[in-house]
Amino acid sequence: MAAQAFTPREMIDRLVAFDTTSRESNLGLIHFIRDYLAGHGVESTLIHDGSGKKANLFATVGPMVDGGVVLSGHTDVVPVDGQDWTHAPFQVTEADGRLYGRGTADMKSFSAIALALVPEMVARGLNLPIHFALSYDEEVGCLGAPDLSRHLQGLPVRPQALIVGEPTEMKVVNAHKGCCAIRTTVTGLEGHSSETHKGVNSIFAAAKLINYLAERAEEMQTTNVNPRFDPPYTTIQVGTINGGTAGNIIPKETTFWWEYRTCPGVNGAEIVADFEAFAQAEVLPKMRAVHPEADIRVEVRGEVIPLLPEEGSPAETLVLALTGSNQTHAVSYGTEAGIFQKGGVASVICGPGSISVAHKPDEYIEVSQVEACEDLMHKLIDRLAS
Repeated sequence: MAAQAFTPREMIDRLVAFDTTSRESNLGLIHFIRDYLAGHGVESTLIHDGSGKKANLFATVGPMVDGGVVLSGHTDVVPVDGQDWTHAPFQVTEADGRLYGRGTADMKSFSAIALALVPEMVARGLNLPIHFALSYDEEVGCLGAPDLSRHLQGLPVRPQALIVGEPTEMKVVNAHKGCCAIRTTVTGLEGHSSETHKGVNSIFAAAKLINYLAERAEEMQTTNVNPRFDPPYTTIQVGTINGGTAGNIIPKETTFWWEYRTCPGVNGAEIVADFEAFAQAEVLPKMRAVHPEADIRVEVRGEVIPLLPEEGSPAETLVLALTGSNQTHAVSYGTEAGIFQKGGVASVICGPGSISVAHKPDEYIEVSQVEACEDLMHKLIDRLAS
């Protein structure tokens, strides 16, 4: 297969052009990267999901020896539905020193920059390898990363460090909060709204549960405070609620999604357990007194493992040196770094762009951030080739 060459900007264009919204397949992008790497003599391993419509990609440039560095990125992006974009979301538009497009910041630019430099990595003859670990479905619960982490653990070699290229404005992040998404479904009994005593109003019951979460959220603002984070405490929030069919019908079913984001050291499972205990003791008995089949179902639908700070780890030491910084940071958003750390690879987060524009209409990355990331990659290549 003929070798293709791209500048970092050209590779960003190519990756953004693939609509890899999490509900869609990412195989078009994955196959493009596989074929591109094959053109440079680099073999890829694809790890598919159960449906076969999505895949992780793992590839190694350089010798299969201990001490390499893993460059990790997710390939999916969040939807653009309902957002007021002034630029085409799946086509990079450059204006005023910025590159606009879905995924430019979160987080296709990091992967694109690294991939564009594969010809340089090959030409330099690395003494220590650079591994690529590209995942699917990070945005909907880090669904692909666990299999990718297990693949890493099964390798005959051990990397010294892993860099997740989420947008940090090229700052070195060694800690992030854990995150969990929970769906709660409240089932009552429908009826005519003139006979409220004969029905069970699922919206009223859901409101009691949501009020409990609001009170817990307020309590947590003064407990387990960690000033490294913004905000410096564990958070709880309700994101969506849906219930009822008409104004004159007692609503039978109400569903709401909520989440917690825990500071390191806080047990998120206890938050869910306490919520379930409240539901069982304070809300459900009154519902079942009217309708024995009333129910409250709590489902954990996606969990992000926190990244725990490991001061002086090989990953932290390496990336601080590459960036020329002497300071680490913590962030409140979740990434796949905690999964890889739990799998035994020292991990940090460092990538171009700002989280403040991620998931928003007219998402963008500053051209200066692309250049800073490219500079870091050149330094990494120099280090591993020497």
